[in-house]
Amino acid sequence: MTVKTEAARGTLTYSKMRGMVAILIAFMKQRRMGLNDFIQKIANNSYACKHPEVQSILKISQPQEPELMNANPSPPPSPSQQINLGPSSNPHAKPSDFHFLKVIGKGSFGKVLLARHKAEEAFYAVKVLQKKAILKKKEEKHIMSERNVLLKNVKHPFLVGLHFSFQTADKLYFVLDYINGGELFYHLQRERCFLEPRARFYAAEIASALGYLHSLNIVYRDLKPENILLDSQGHIVLTDFGLCKENIEHNGTTSTFCGTPEYLAPEVLHKQPYDRTVDWWCLGAVLYEMLYGLPPFYSRNTAEMYDNILNKPLQLKPNITNSARHLLEGLLQKDRTKRLGAKEDFMEIKNHIFFSLINWDDLINKKITPPFNPNVSGPSDLRHFDPEFTEEPVPNSIGRSPDSILITASVKEAAEAFLGFSYAPPVDSFL
Repeated sequence: MTVKTEAARGTLTYSKMRGMVAILIAFMKQRRMGLNDFIQKIANNSYACKHPEVQSILKISQPQEPELMNANPSPPPSPSQQINLGPSSNPHAKPSDFHFLKVIGKGSFGKVLLARHKAEEAFYAVKVLQKKAILKKKEEKHIMSERNVLLKNVKHPFLVGLHFSFQTADKLYFVLDYINGGELFYHLQRERCFLEPRARFYAAEIASALGYLHSLNIVYRDLKPENILLDSQGHIVLTDFGLCKENIEHNGTTSTFCGTPEYLAPEVLHKQPYDRTVDWWCLGAVLYEMLYGLPPFYSRNTAEMYDNILNKPLQLKPNITNSARHLLEGLLQKDRTKRLGAKEDFMEIKNHIFFSLINWDDLINKKITPPFNPNVSGPSDLRHFDPEFTEEPVPNSIGRSPDSILITASVKEAAEAFLGFSYAPPVDSFL
C-alpha cells in the first residue's frame, strides 16, 4: 500500500507513514510535559546523558539552576526566606463563591477549571494551584511573577485577563477570563498546518501581545502553541505567564535556563545572557510550525534537536512566499544581535513586508475578521478542550477551604509563603 503526497513529491510507504504518526504522537506527548519534568526525565536516562550535547546543556554533575534542574529538590524554604508582597487586598473571596463545573486543563502544580460565580452568574477559568507542590519544586517566585504580570495586563486584547486572585491555607486561586475556542496546539493537531493568510493573522496578534509585554519590560520566554488560545470569535489570547521575566529594560539581559525544549533559542541553550529577542525566536518557531506542522529544528532525539538548534542551518521548503521565507530567516537567526527585532523590537516585526496586508489599528481593535471561527455555542460548549481533561471528575477539595482543625504545620508554612497573593481590582476600574 502506498500513499501519494504532493508535498513529498514522491511515494510514501505505509511503514513510513506509521513512523511519521509515531513521531507526531511522541512529539505531542513530550511537549505536554513541563521543562522541569522533562529535564528530570532526561537526567534519569543513562543513555541520553552520555551524549555530550545533553551533558553540556544539563550540567548534571554541577547544576547551575537548582530551582529548575535539581531532580531531588531540597525541603521548602524557611519562613525567613519566603516572599512577602504585602497585605492581601481581597480577603473576602473564597472557593465556595463558585460552582466548579469542569476540569479544562492541568499543569505541574494544579488544574484549571471552568467555574460559575454564584452571585454574578459569570463564567471564569479558575487556575487552582497546590502550594505544597509549588514549594517542593521551589517555584513560588515563578507563581508570584505570573500574578504580577497578570496584574499589569489591564487592557491588551490578546492577553488573558485576571479578574481577581485569592488563597486558602493550601491553595492559590487565579480567577481568569474564560476562553473556550481551544489551544492553537489543538487546532494544529487537527489540521496539521495552516495556510499562510491564517498563519499571518495569528502571528500578527501574537506579535502585538509580545510587543505590549516588552513595552512593560517583560520578556515572555515560553511562547508555544499550548499557551496560545483562541477566543470564541477566533482571536488569539496569550496565557500562562509563569516563566515571564520582569524588569528587563531595552538591551537588558537575563540568563535563567527555562522554556520548552522545541522552542529554546540558541543563546538559552548556550547558557549565555539573553534578552527580549528570545521571544522573537519563539515567534519564528511558532510561525514555522503553523506553516509546516512541526517546529523548525524538531527531532525525537532531544540531543539531536538541541544540536540542530545550535548548529543546523534553517531549511525552508519552497511552498511559502518569499516574504514568509524572509521573515522566518530573520526571526530564526541564531545570532540574537542580528535577529529581527534586535534593534527596534516590535516595530521591526510590525513593519516587515510579510505583515504589509495587516492594518495594525484594525487588528488591535479586533476589526479584522478571524480566518477561523471556533463556532462555540456558549460557555458550556467544551468541544475544543481535550476530553482527557473534561472527563476527569472535579475534586471536592477544589470548592472548599481546608478544615481549620486539619491545618498542619506544612500547610501553615505554605500559607505564609504567599502573603500578598490575593488581589482585587480597584473600585474605579468598574466605573
